[in-house]
Amino acid sequence: MRPPLRIAVLECDAPPADANARYGGYHGVFSQLLKESARALGQPDRLDPETGLDISRWDVVYAQEYPRLEDVDAILLTGSKFNSFDDDPWILKLVEYTKQAIDDQRVKILGICYGHQIIGRALGSKVGRSDAGWEIAVCDVDLTEQGKKLFGKDKLHIQQMHRDIVFDYPPNVIPLGSSPRCAVQGMYRPGHFITVQGHPEFREDIVSEVVKLRMSTGIFSKEQGEDALSRAGKDHDGVLIGVAFLKFLLEDIQ
Repeated sequence: MRPPLRIAVLECDAPPADANARYGGYHGVFSQLLKESARALGQPDRLDPETGLDISRWDVVYAQEYPRLEDVDAILLTGSKFNSFDDDPWILKLVEYTKQAIDDQRVKILGICYGHQIIGRALGSKVGRSDAGWEIAVCDVDLTEQGKKLFGKDKLHIQQMHRDIVFDYPPNVIPLGSSPRCAVQGMYRPGHFITVQGHPEFREDIVSEVVKLRMSTGIFSKEQGEDALSRAGKDHDGVLIGVAFLKFLLEDIQ
């Protein structure tokens, strides 16, 4: 019997309170996405949706605990409310660990939103606030030729929740897509990593909770928030992106 695919979820934050309780942190949110994606992949001989995933949880913010790279097949860097460009000790530690993982010839990496930015920073790209402002709820991403091959369509619909960006592509990285507000929507290095600036794991309830909280604190204006809420429930390609992630992780496994 094939051993499970060992994926370490590096939790760079927690979802808002209700979603955190409902799903069990980002570990729970991603576990649900990856299991749904394994079912959609439809290759139980290669990846059984029930027994083929060993998804572990690592608090890299407060406990600052990390798996040994030799003990996992992949690491997944989650989103976060924190700034990828700050120099807090835990962020610097995460960047250094990410550099080691990128250099590892066996371990693969998935980077989501903040995780995408951390990978960009680890590779020497500038990360920071976008002059274009927030990109929120379900938005379109125009894919490059490589992006179309990986995801199997011309354009992605993906939940977004960011105003920070990777400003330019690092060397030896293949661009995956762009949007009017963000030129670097995804990065790919074969055999090493795939990243997306959006949130394939987000669902309408999570996005709506975040938007309402940020409206209540004045981070989002009423108009901005209402527009986002009107798009939070639109169809999106989260599971399709999850399937592409799993195909990438399974590439070298016979």
